[in-house]
Amino acid sequence: MWIHRIFLYFVAKSGVLRASTILRTNAMPLDPALNSLGIAKPVAQTRVVVAMSGGVDSSVVAAQLKREGYDVVGVTLQLYDHGAALAKKGACCAGRDIHDARRVAEEMGFPHYVLDYENTFREAVIDEFADSYLAGATPVPCIRCNERVKFKDLLETAKDLDADCMATGHYIQRKMGLYGPELHSAADANRDQSYFLFSTKPEQLAFLRFPLGHLQSKAETRALAAEFGLGVADKPDSQDICFVPDGNYAKVIEKLRPDAAQPGDIVDMNGTVLGQHPGVIHYTVGQRRGLGVGGLGEPVYVVRLDVDNRRVIVGPKSALATRRVPVREVNWLGDGPFIDQTERQIRVRVRSSRPPAEAILRPLSATEAEIELLNAEEGVSVGQACVFYETESSRVLGGGWIWRGR
Repeated sequence: MWIHRIFLYFVAKSGVLRASTILRTNAMPLDPALNSLGIAKPVAQTRVVVAMSGGVDSSVVAAQLKREGYDVVGVTLQLYDHGAALAKKGACCAGRDIHDARRVAEEMGFPHYVLDYENTFREAVIDEFADSYLAGATPVPCIRCNERVKFKDLLETAKDLDADCMATGHYIQRKMGLYGPELHSAADANRDQSYFLFSTKPEQLAFLRFPLGHLQSKAETRALAAEFGLGVADKPDSQDICFVPDGNYAKVIEKLRPDAAQPGDIVDMNGTVLGQHPGVIHYTVGQRRGLGVGGLGEPVYVVRLDVDNRRVIVGPKSALATRRVPVREVNWLGDGPFIDQTERQIRVRVRSSRPPAEAILRPLSATEAEIELLNAEEGVSVGQACVFYETESSRVLGGGWIWRGR
């Protein structure tokens, strides 16, 4: 591939003033032979590829590592149509963000490259997103993007560029344990992104660095951006999925899959027809607003989507309560093979917006498990991730994808 032949030689200039390490790779061994990234090389000879989205987080990572004297190379992925992206505010990897990433690289004096990953992103992320919604699931494309694009293809590209590691602006911690690198939640629970990174493989974790994970607040990140004089210091955070304008999933699905929205019935849990809907793709489990079936005496929620019969099943909030959650495609980050694990108590998150809850993990095979929630949760949805955490630490043990089970 052409990018594998990019010729990159960027030697750090002598006389760089090394700032005190405000950002650090968390819990690295106190070995004088290792630099602040835990690599046994002089700082100036350590090449770091920084995945730059154009936002403040990854920009601060790149700027700080450059300030420390590392051989920094910035890489930004163009994930979808450049022209369409320019019209959308608040999305990562859009045209405006590519420009911002390039500007930071120019200001700090390190090379920056934009890689065209549109085809890869569509095949690995967008197509599955559309198909999952059509099947009545609630997918999480950001996880698939990290798993299949950023921490796979981009990581391999970083290695092809002779990088010693790849750094990102994610809020999560990498700590050294008895058996190697471990994944831990971020110090700031409000910024923690461990839910979106549970599928990181151990071999990827060995190459990755997350310098923001120990910070206590986003305010610290913005203060660093201002200290470095970065133009993105006050840039708003991205709120939506990057390819979904204004959070309107159904509009994107209809564009990707014409004629996908077929009308049908809204029914109660006994099958009684309460109204009609314009298409199952407009609904998700747990939804209350916009159902158009008032006058029932109590609020009702979407409790299930019957895609085959084009029915939206609604019921009382109590019908959403779930105790047993089947998961598959388990990625295990704990010690020892997953198949050798015994039943144990852990904490789990079944949605990104919820705190970890107490649960029992029961492995069923090398890639499947059953989760028993000690306290029932509402709105557990097929297609969402179920992420595992240790009960008495911040360690991420992995996770899997929620499905309907056998």
